[in-house]
Amino acid sequence: MITLDREYLGESVTDGALASMMEEVEEAAATLESGTGEGGEFVGWLHLPDIHDSEEYERMKEASARIRSQADCLVVIGIGGSYLGARAALDFLDGDFPVFFAGKDLSPHYLNRLLGEIGDRKVFVNYISKSGGTLEPALAFRVFRQMLEERYGPDWTDWVITTTDGEKGKLRDLTDREGIESFTVPDDVGGRYSVLSPVGLLPLMTAGVDTDRLLQGALKVREDCRQEQSAAKVYAAVRNVLYRQGKSVEILASYDPSLGSLAEWWKQLFGESEGKDGQGIFPASTIFTTDLHSLGQFIQEGSRIFMETVLWIEDDKTDVTIPSYGEDYDGLGYLEEKPLSWVNEMACLGTMAAHLEGGTPNLRILVPKANAYYLGQLFYFFMYVCGLSGYMQKVNPFNQPGVEAYKTNVFNLLKR
Repeated sequence: MITLDREYLGESVTDGALASMMEEVEEAAATLESGTGEGGEFVGWLHLPDIHDSEEYERMKEASARIRSQADCLVVIGIGGSYLGARAALDFLDGDFPVFFAGKDLSPHYLNRLLGEIGDRKVFVNYISKSGGTLEPALAFRVFRQMLEERYGPDWTDWVITTTDGEKGKLRDLTDREGIESFTVPDDVGGRYSVLSPVGLLPLMTAGVDTDRLLQGALKVREDCRQEQSAAKVYAAVRNVLYRQGKSVEILASYDPSLGSLAEWWKQLFGESEGKDGQGIFPASTIFTTDLHSLGQFIQEGSRIFMETVLWIEDDKTDVTIPSYGEDYDGLGYLEEKPLSWVNEMACLGTMAAHLEGGTPNLRILVPKANAYYLGQLFYFFMYVCGLSGYMQKVNPFNQPGVEAYKTNVFNLLKR
């Protein structure tokens, strides 16, 4: 089970302040669980860990097996919540089947490089969009549809699976008209909360990820979240105590580059959920120790607006033993025969202590191992905390009205 290490919070979060905030946490939890708060019609993600018992889940397994047997790679077309969760999981875990991502930007350079990398390989496409009218993925699908039509003629639809709304939208219309196999984005689940739905599960199954264990991990945290003093509730309380003290930026720090995409998923989750009505903790991320040589100075001595959450994997998948030589040419002979993971952890603890001394309190999330079971726990843990925090900040954690403003301007310029 993932746990919290509060040793480096310092005096910023007293027992009294935490106890008082926990009362608000329980109120927010009651609102979230009952679906009676703003956006309560979009809390279906609470029950997604049970999807592995469904007929659709078995159909996803059959589809992923077919993709693996017929194609050489899978291209997932989607943006935001339609791809970030799967991308995070595949960078965190070891898959055994190539999965590429398109439709997440408007860069012709990226798209041309991707097409070149795919080359003549047999490619299957999973187009993920609730509406089918989102600019970036819709344009990418046009490009890949053209490629499939050139390769397979009228049978191009056999090489596409859509994940979209069950009843309406441009992509649903195309899916029904062309007879394309599809999976449903649940009506009561928003994009950034959809990683444990067909949106994330089909690509992960195809890549070879054990989604049964992923969902079992999520279910474990689901059970824990209902308890008083659960890790999720304590994390929600801590970050909101610090927020009210002026810590308006939360840095998600990790010490393994494979967690970089998970941080991107986390940033969308909290950024779109909390950032509205003049409220919200700004989500940022760093990869240490690399960023200690660029952002470390600012975190240590810059504006005192930061809180830091460290994501730490306790049992890394591999390790490296530091070699020994006859001469101590770099002055680091005292580290000979030590595991590099131990050096990395000492860097983590030393950095947390330094940042606390500089006025940045630290909370550490301890993850026992880098596997599907604990990744499922992390996904659900963060989503639950996000729902709680939104209600504690008196905002709707399940809408994103500000996103529509830029879309309107972009489409007006394109049409003009």
